[in-house]
Amino acid sequence: MLDVAIIGCGVVGAAAAYELSHYPLHVAVLEAENDVADGTTKANSAILHAGYDPEPGTQMARLNVQGVALAKEICARLDVPYRQCGSLVLALSQAELPHLKKLYANGVANGVPGIRLLTAEETLAMEPQLAPTVAGALFAPSAAIVSPWEFALAMAEVAVRNGVELYRSTPVTNIEKIDGGWQLTTPNGSFAARYVVNAAGLNAQAIHEMAAPHTFTLEPTRGEYYLLDKSEGNRVNHVIFQCPNENGKGVLVTPTVHGNLLVGPNAQPVAGDDTACTADGLAFVAATARRSVPGIRFGESIRNFAGVRANVDTGDFVIGETDGAPGFIDLAGMKSPGLSSAPAVAKEVTKILAAHNDLPESKTDYKDGRTRVRFKELPPEQKAELIAKNPAYGRVICRCETITEGEILDALQSEIPAVSIDGVKRRCNAGMGRCQGGFCGPRVLELISKTRGIDPLDVLQDKAGTNVLLCETKTGRGCNHG
Repeated sequence: MLDVAIIGCGVVGAAAAYELSHYPLHVAVLEAENDVADGTTKANSAILHAGYDPEPGTQMARLNVQGVALAKEICARLDVPYRQCGSLVLALSQAELPHLKKLYANGVANGVPGIRLLTAEETLAMEPQLAPTVAGALFAPSAAIVSPWEFALAMAEVAVRNGVELYRSTPVTNIEKIDGGWQLTTPNGSFAARYVVNAAGLNAQAIHEMAAPHTFTLEPTRGEYYLLDKSEGNRVNHVIFQCPNENGKGVLVTPTVHGNLLVGPNAQPVAGDDTACTADGLAFVAATARRSVPGIRFGESIRNFAGVRANVDTGDFVIGETDGAPGFIDLAGMKSPGLSSAPAVAKEVTKILAAHNDLPESKTDYKDGRTRVRFKELPPEQKAELIAKNPAYGRVICRCETITEGEILDALQSEIPAVSIDGVKRRCNAGMGRCQGGFCGPRVLELISKTRGIDPLDVLQDKAGTNVLLCETKTGRGCNHG
């Protein structure tokens, strides 16, 4: 029997696995998709929020501030792209200034470090490309940007290195109470566990209701984004917010850790994981963003995408052991600031185990730390040394991002190897550039086929069923598959 079964390996599940892997426990992660971080974690604003937005006294407020500090430490330790650029919440009129004061009071109450109110002049001095109508801003220097999928992947990789078992393509279809724990049914067999951690993201309500009566309702909300070319990457130097409203933190403009500019999201209620982009939604995002930063050149967009966040009717995170279901722990309703809070949310699990006297002393031989080769960032002498050891690092596959064959092979041979083209992209950035894989995609497909020993027809773009090639052709004969 497992000590702990974690359902879901987005950033919250990965953080829980990483935290629990510090202890001599038998832990397994059951992920429904074929890769980690393949849901909300891969399609969000990539921001570690400072913590002034949540109402004081909520779990969001406490865990946001704790989590963003822990995330900074984890990103440094696990070589995750991270930049503490700070954030500005703009008042675009005199009428919005009182709301900035409320957010400032929240931030002080929540313990946000260094937070302060700025005049219009101070704001425009920091960000001269903002709209001239800016009346003031709230500055939070602890806010940061991050690579969210690599944040989750790094924690999951180190957890696996330290004994956590990861089962991909293993959705949980039924949960039953058994003596001493829980029985989880999946298409790949059953798992018995003393504790279950429900980190299933958009599916957290369904998972909860397999084990306990209904207590919360998830409200899936889609957000659409523009990802702009690096030519727009220096448009702003901070995360730029507008005053939030009932739909959330609103449309933001932010640099990314990869040098691009990200703009979005809107907030549209949807049924399930509906990540379609719409003309109306994108038009709203562009028009709203221009209220903050009028000069954005949306013609430099290289990709549009949408993510769905798990808003919840409780108004706060759903965290804790469920009444009447001992050992079943919810980590649900992880809307923003879920990414920021994830490392602190994970520590709530260990607190629950400790309260049951089920948390042993931490390991003395823990294998922490992680590094990744980013060839283009190396000085010339290190590049030459690396190529001498492995010539694959001397062959550039992705020209837009200068990603080498060696880096792609690393992604295919890591502790949690990529199984798709997008899985490679999330691990090493191949295909993230201006052409979005138009040039390197076929070569990445070939490397996946050879490295994994599978037919090119079986190579996936991303999730199950997203086969890139539908048939082979014979010269002059056309398709030989029905």
